[in-house]
Amino acid sequence: MKKILGLAAITAAALTLSACGGGAGAPAATDKADNANKSITLWLAGGDTSDELRTYLKDTFKAKTGATLKIEEQGWGDLVTKMTTALPDANNTPDVVEMGNTQSPTFTNVGAFTDISDMYDELGGAKLLPSFVEAGSVDGKKYALPYYFGSRYMFNRTDVWAEAGVSTPTTLDEFNTNVKTITAKNPRGIKDFSGFFLGGQDWRNGLSWIFANGGDLAKKDNGKWVSTLSDPKTVKGLTQLQDLYKNASKAPSDAKDATPWLYINDADEIKDDKGATTGATTLAAATIMAPGWAHWSIGDAVQKDGKTVREWNDAKFGAFVLPGNDGKPAPVLAGGSNIGISAKSKNQELSKDLLRIIFSADYQKKLGAAGLGPANSDYVDSLGTDQFAKAAIASASNSKLTPAAPGWASVEASMVLEEFFGKIRDSSDLTALAKQYDEKITPQLNLK
Repeated sequence: MKKILGLAAITAAALTLSACGGGAGAPAATDKADNANKSITLWLAGGDTSDELRTYLKDTFKAKTGATLKIEEQGWGDLVTKMTTALPDANNTPDVVEMGNTQSPTFTNVGAFTDISDMYDELGGAKLLPSFVEAGSVDGKKYALPYYFGSRYMFNRTDVWAEAGVSTPTTLDEFNTNVKTITAKNPRGIKDFSGFFLGGQDWRNGLSWIFANGGDLAKKDNGKWVSTLSDPKTVKGLTQLQDLYKNASKAPSDAKDATPWLYINDADEIKDDKGATTGATTLAAATIMAPGWAHWSIGDAVQKDGKTVREWNDAKFGAFVLPGNDGKPAPVLAGGSNIGISAKSKNQELSKDLLRIIFSADYQKKLGAAGLGPANSDYVDSLGTDQFAKAAIASASNSKLTPAAPGWASVEASMVLEEFFGKIRDSSDLTALAKQYDEKITPQLNLK
């Protein structure tokens, strides 16, 4: 499951679009015979939507509308560039588009998607993930709705935790203390061992400490977005992070949030089906924070069908939700994607029919069965009942997104947050550092 993404910079000049307003009431019923020679195109981002799900969408769309659904997969790396080029062109635009949740504000703020406010209640209404709905809304109007969610939570080496004499925490302070204790004790005497592996530039996971203390990255004030890194509540979270960087994590100062599971596994060579070594891991951390799907990469190395794969081992590994200051799940940065109808699509009604299928109970349950968090809270139990499903649901219950500012894509593309987080560990004055970066980020937030 692809999670929160880095975005390319985007400007209004690149998207000279005007949104199509949604009409009042439900659209007219589709005439299947008239649609026999019609087709619409759905862009899916990455491979998270399985072949089984894609087949279901194509078959169901054909059965319900008589038209053909064409699905084209776009890579996450160049999705923004392709959207920027295709969405303004009525002759080449995809009809329906999946995008990363943090991409939604940039495109909705320049009118890239159709206003589907009139469909909101029909597609799930208040049962849809509020933070994702907000990311796809402008001035109260809905342009993009959640497609699926992914949650971040903690994975730990329960054997190492036990050796260090600490147990699963119930508050954020207890978590912080535990991982510092594990680092100090280093029960196996491993060089550069981290009680909690947190990359120096890993702002996406680090945000939880800011959120847990009531802070945020930005807020809207008198119609303008302003960076809030120097807000006292944000600084409290930054102070806790600085403590963890100094006393719990030996991660490199330039490490981000990619592949942290490499550090929690034992030292085993990973080979492909031809026997070639594709990577090696060395146990270097007792705890990591990662998206839920990371559990497929954590465990003992075993041979299956000629390949070395990871097999979860309950005797060594555990999963738990990061607790907040109040003992409830700490707010985490939500992963996942949104979906919307291109404002330039010539097939508005058929595109709305596709959304009805996607937000139907049948498809929502199929998403959950495939390990993707359903957009509608009524169907989250379809994720299952194992420890990973429970952690995903619990962590998602208090998840947040990046600010829904029109210039957020510019902020991410500039790597300014990586730069800021990389300076936290060695800063002698966090408030002054935060004010310096507030001045850099605020103008970017309001770019259109």
